[in-house]
Amino acid sequence: MTSNTSRGDVDPAVREELARLRDSIDNIDAAVVHMLAERFKCTQQVGHLKARHQLPPADPDREARQIARLRTLAENAKLDPAFAEKFLNFIIAEVIRHHESIAEDAVNGAAPTAN
Repeated sequence: MTSNTSRGDVDPAVREELARLRDSIDNIDAAVVHMLAERFKCTQQVGHLKARHQLPPADPDREARQIARLRTLAENAKLDPAFAEKFLNFIIAEVIRHHESIAEDAVNGAAPTAN
């Protein structure tokens, strides 16, 4: 991205405010990554439980409830609910892919993986 204002022409107070806001964004991004990692640890356990009991990798009823719940949370948080739904659909697709892999490994007698 280019600007008509060179870095030297920006008020130091503006640069300081940008740095403060960007530091907050960086901290939030780190928290999001760690929260996603924890979420995937739980979904991996769900995948192993489903595989042991021959349950299907996907649960469309649960997914629909989660999407509706997340859309409401997004609206309450003043976040675009369509964006929240796309984000959750992306996560759900990855979880299902993991569950399918776990189920396939269980059928083939492969040792569980920790991904």
